[in-house]
Amino acid sequence: MSLTKTGQICVFLVFALAALPVFASEMTADAINSAEPSKKTLSNEKPTPAGVRLQVLLDRAHFSPGEIDGRFGENAKKALRAFTEARQLPGSDTPTEEVWKALRADDRPVTLTYAITEQDVAGPFLNKLPSKMEDMKDIPKLGFVSPREALAEKFHMSEQLLTALNPGRRFDRAGDTIVVVDTASAGEGAPAKADRVEVDKVRQTVKLFDKANALIGFYPATVGSEDKPSPSGTLKVTEVSKNPLYRYNPAYHFKGVHSRKPFTIKPGPNNPVGTVWINLSAEGYGIHGTPSPDKISKAESHGCVRLTNWDAERVAGSVTKGTPVAFVEGAR
Repeated sequence: MSLTKTGQICVFLVFALAALPVFASEMTADAINSAEPSKKTLSNEKPTPAGVRLQVLLDRAHFSPGEIDGRFGENAKKALRAFTEARQLPGSDTPTEEVWKALRADDRPVTLTYAITEQDVAGPFLNKLPSKMEDMKDIPKLGFVSPREALAEKFHMSEQLLTALNPGRRFDRAGDTIVVVDTASAGEGAPAKADRVEVDKVRQTVKLFDKANALIGFYPATVGSEDKPSPSGTLKVTEVSKNPLYRYNPAYHFKGVHSRKPFTIKPGPNNPVGTVWINLSAEGYGIHGTPSPDKISKAESHGCVRLTNWDAERVAGSVTKGTPVAFVEGAR
């Protein structure tokens, strides 16, 4: 049987639409705030309201799922396992009733209505973020590429989820109201101070512990690579730099960087090390942010410990000069 050109186009459109993620029809504030996570309502394949609610509640409890995208992916599962272990609750691949009861003790809505501010849309915004480090060195500020990217990062969200919550809306007009997720912890004040940090090179995680050895922060991470593995043993924090310059040393021999001369990249959220650099007591190593929060635990680093910008900022607020950072392999 043959198809006319029109028929071929129609078939193509049907398949194209079927391939799109299920977002707008079900991704509403009401659906998210009433969702109950379970095997049926959570999915790694597509965002769901239950996935959003679970991720937000974990984030509020300082068990970060990384970028909030509504999917029950590996980073969300890592955060759930860490929360379960910290609360000494029975482990499970999905939230048990006991775990869900502990999480929903924070019964505030997980979405809110936000009025876009002049600062949100002021920029300056990049026309495009260069893919090569060498092409970044002459840019005066490595800012966001759009107000949408800036707002998504502000609320720990993927740009796709932000768009799904606000179908047909623009993000470049101050005064317009949009729906976002609310990751603020109840009664949040100064961050708790970490007595030590544990970086798991196998599980790709960062954990913060207080003096009583209680887990006070958990974050998915990208830790080193085969070409540039992270260090072993225990280092110490030597300095915390907000909005850092990035200085490339040709001796690093990073894959894809061909410059034989050192160069500097200006600060900004899309700087290669994001919005914060936590320097460690081994030359060239640190804990830092990233311009690509969606790639945390899914890509490789040049030996350092990479977190989302907001998680790196949380860690920076909890450590001080001298805080020990232990690199371990598969610790429980």
